Amino acid sequence: MRKAGFVGTRWLGVGLAALLAVFTIGLALTGRLALYINPDSAWFAVGMAVLVLVGAALSFALPLGAEADHGHDHGDHPESDTHTHEHAHPAHPVAFAATVAGGVAASGVVVLTLLLPPASLSAELAMSRDVGAPPLFAGADAVTLASTGDTASFGVGEWATVFATATNPDAFDGDTVTLTGFVTPAEGGSGFDLTRLVITHCVIDAQPASVPVTASTADFDTGQWVTITGTIRSTTAGGLEVDATAVDPIDEPSDPYEY
Repeated sequence: MRKAGFVGTRWLGVGLAALLAVFTIGLALTGRLALYINPDSAWFAVGMAVLVLVGAALSFALPLGAEADHGHDHGDHPESDTHTHEHAHPAHPVAFAATVAGGVAASGVVVLTLLLPPASLSAELAMSRDVGAPPLFAGADAVTLASTGDTASFGVGEWATVFATATNPDAFDGDTVTLTGFVTPAEGGSGFDLTRLVITHCVIDAQPASVPVTASTADFDTGQWVTITGTIRSTTAGGLEVDATAVDPIDEPSDPYEY
């Protein structure tokens, strides 16, 4: 029984960590790690994964049960002290059941992570997180850059910031843009919103960014990826929108996020 407990302890510690490390390295080698974290952080994630695998390999040098050795000096009475440790503090049935349930749940999550194919976050999730504000950490200098015309690298996230915070919308009237994102319903029911998820560190902090688009043909399903070419126009309500001259459906790009 004690041996089974030691095996379980090692599995929940070293075993699960090693599996996640292998998964991380595998994603990096196949170019899919960006589905989970910002590419700028990939080197750190891979480095930590390698260290975990090294630690897992070294753990095989430890005998089973070494995790339970608290480093106490047992003095001159090893037999009586061992007997005391074996029978002291028996596990409460509820605590034992909770530990087993937690271990099974953690193992299930890790195994499913390995078995299920990596996938990007859905359009439905982006819509559920949409609070009508531009991404919190994206495009801090977007309005300043846009006013100078330096918008060649702008994506949906930067333009969403410009649309939401520009104090002089007419200054951007006539700027041409080419943007890629997925279709979400427009708030007013006219045209559609072009949306992209913006992540700072990983998909946990993903924030949706959207710009309104008007187009003569806008009959696309929610979640359809498109590339639009058009012109920024100021609206009668004092806002901005993209007047699209071309809307081309595309497959989801290999890197679906902006950073």
